[in-house]
Amino acid sequence: MTYGGATMSPSVTDQDAFIPLAEGHRGELTVHCYRMLGSIQDAEDAVQETLLRAWRRRELFEGRSTFRAWLYRIATNCCLDALEHRSRRVLPTAVAPPADPLAERFPPADIPWLEPFPDRLLDGIVDEEAGPPERIVAQETIELVFLAAIQHLPPRQRAVLVLRYLEDRSEREVADLMGCRPGTVASQASRALARLRELVPPLADLDATEVLR
Repeated sequence: MTYGGATMSPSVTDQDAFIPLAEGHRGELTVHCYRMLGSIQDAEDAVQETLLRAWRRRELFEGRSTFRAWLYRIATNCCLDALEHRSRRVLPTAVAPPADPLAERFPPADIPWLEPFPDRLLDGIVDEEAGPPERIVAQETIELVFLAAIQHLPPRQRAVLVLRYLEDRSEREVADLMGCRPGTVASQASRALARLRELVPPLADLDATEVLR
């Protein structure tokens, strides 16, 4: 099959093949959207929109990137669209005051939209061959203390932080997904990390990039 002079992959354009191929990425896309939006319900809605957009545009997939990267690009744009049109939500003024060692680790419980990620959805996301330390790090990246801080970042900075550090992508990969230059990614990441250190005081004396990886 051809589209715009390019030969399309039948595994993407064929309905019977497209659905299981796309569904195989639902779990990791849900984690990605959750990190961006802070709500499992919003994340699941964003994934549904991602798969719908991918289905409608499947003939535009030219194989210049992997199918997985293509889905992530669509998912990131879905999240940015959702953040742009979503009404402003009340955020905690601080995750934990630096002068109070007894302060609660997590944001106040009266922030109804900030939801913990269901443990059942971690199955298949964390590398099953990874040892305990790797599993702990992977789970801690979606703890509410980091999620609360990330919600204070502008949408595009948040996307860069998630893609660059929580998902451990290179600057070039993030630039391809965000449709910008690697230099822009580096600048956005630097600003996001500086803000994150302000919001999460324990990160001030640590290498935040290592904590988030």
